[in-house]
Amino acid sequence: MNIENTTGLKPIRRALLSVTDKSGLVDFARALASHNVELVSTGGTAKALRDAGLTVRDISDLTGFPEMLDGRVKTLHPKVHGGILHIRGNASHVASVTEHEIQPIDMVVVNLYAFEKTAQKPGVSAAEIIENIDIGGPSMVRSAAKNFEDVAIVTAAADYAKLTEEFAANSGQLGRATRWQLAKQAFATTAAYDAAIASTLETLVESADPHDKVVFDTETLPKTIRIIEPQAAVLRYGENPHQQAALYVDGTGTGVAAGKQLQGKELSYNNLVDLDACWDLVSEFDETAVVIIKHTNPCGASTGATVLEAYTRALEADPISAFGGVIGINREVDAAAAEEIAKLFVEAIVAPSFTPEAVARFAAKKNLRLVEIKPAHTPRVIKQVSGGLLVQSADSLRITAADLTTATKRQPTPEELRALLFAWSVCKYVKSNAIVYARFADGHGQTVGIGAGQMSRVDSARFGAMKAILPLAGTVAASDAFFPFPDGLEVIAEAGATAIIQPGGSVRDAEVIAAADRLNIAMVFTGVRHFRHG
Repeated sequence: MNIENTTGLKPIRRALLSVTDKSGLVDFARALASHNVELVSTGGTAKALRDAGLTVRDISDLTGFPEMLDGRVKTLHPKVHGGILHIRGNASHVASVTEHEIQPIDMVVVNLYAFEKTAQKPGVSAAEIIENIDIGGPSMVRSAAKNFEDVAIVTAAADYAKLTEEFAANSGQLGRATRWQLAKQAFATTAAYDAAIASTLETLVESADPHDKVVFDTETLPKTIRIIEPQAAVLRYGENPHQQAALYVDGTGTGVAAGKQLQGKELSYNNLVDLDACWDLVSEFDETAVVIIKHTNPCGASTGATVLEAYTRALEADPISAFGGVIGINREVDAAAAEEIAKLFVEAIVAPSFTPEAVARFAAKKNLRLVEIKPAHTPRVIKQVSGGLLVQSADSLRITAADLTTATKRQPTPEELRALLFAWSVCKYVKSNAIVYARFADGHGQTVGIGAGQMSRVDSARFGAMKAILPLAGTVAASDAFFPFPDGLEVIAEAGATAIIQPGGSVRDAEVIAAADRLNIAMVFTGVRHFRHG
């Protein structure tokens, strides 16, 4: 009985190795050689293997043709691709390779030139980027993956250990299921590689001299969106238990998706969404800040001299809604802050770092998720709609006092102005229609009431006032879009606010300004709005 036909095992007699990342290579090659596999290699890979005492056959010996064009052409040869691609059970294929003295290659071990790493180097030139586009590597990968029935294609050093185990367990053979899995991984590798090249070159600003430092256009939206992101984790479920969910990462090692979880239960879909909203908002502030999020909307936000002070003030704004929420902190979390935060039930905390003392204090709350994050630059936002994607540049615009226009007779006081800018920063991250009441006390901003996601701006103003636990008298208010009528402003004034920040631009601006003057409200226009539809 033919074991190959019943188990799918195929022997590995000759392997071609040509890698950029040489980690683990020598041990893997030794494992192959221990089963009498002939090692064929190129350039630096061959040198690394020989230096380790392994017997290696040069690719030029296999092809009968020297490497040329500074290494651009070495594996692009019929004796390489014929050796990989011919079907062992096809008599015509076997006759052809026999006639042309082409030797079978049963395994290809390849990882590609580090194109993305090169493109991200400071001062890199277009010529250097182009030279790091791998041609021979992807060609061999695709050839081997296409012929997975007879050939094993290895593209990741992380696979060496498990392949070594299977190889040893089966006396120098690999099973069909393994070869099929390797082939799928190989095609994913070349797809991601080509996508990275296309996306990089599309943003490259042309220069007369290819040796000049490259400039990338990160503002113009791309002609094609290429999303190639590997799955990092399968989540228990999505927004609801009946929905499947998984986390995919962009490979930058930054942002919430790549956050380092120090403790706690696994992160859920909703945790990750809330943590992202938390981090976006808390990153808006240069001062020490703490944000408490519930269902992606802030229920409390504050700045402070310390993390403890900022947290205490953020919690003070709405301690009831904060229960079971997610906290974002833009500074290292110390023991004093941890001691206070640990008194509240929260789902997760995200911060750039935690002191060992803070981690030790949180350790008693075993389910609490602590996540350290490296800040990420997100140039664009992608949202799926039925039949396609919506893409926009990220809302990274910040407003300063110099950008404001006072529309009313009364100018805001310096304290009101600081409170208005704080409220505007928070309002940017509240679901529209959004009204945020805030105050500036003891040198720091603090939310007082947040009206989020109402269909009417008047209802948002009422809801924000209704949510207030702290006194509303003397607060200021921010509106994410203009007031179409004076009624919303009148509700805010009745609640006790003395100043308002809003975009302006309504056809009824004159009526709204007149109402503000009548109510002795200082009102400033930003000239920009911050709708947040989710």
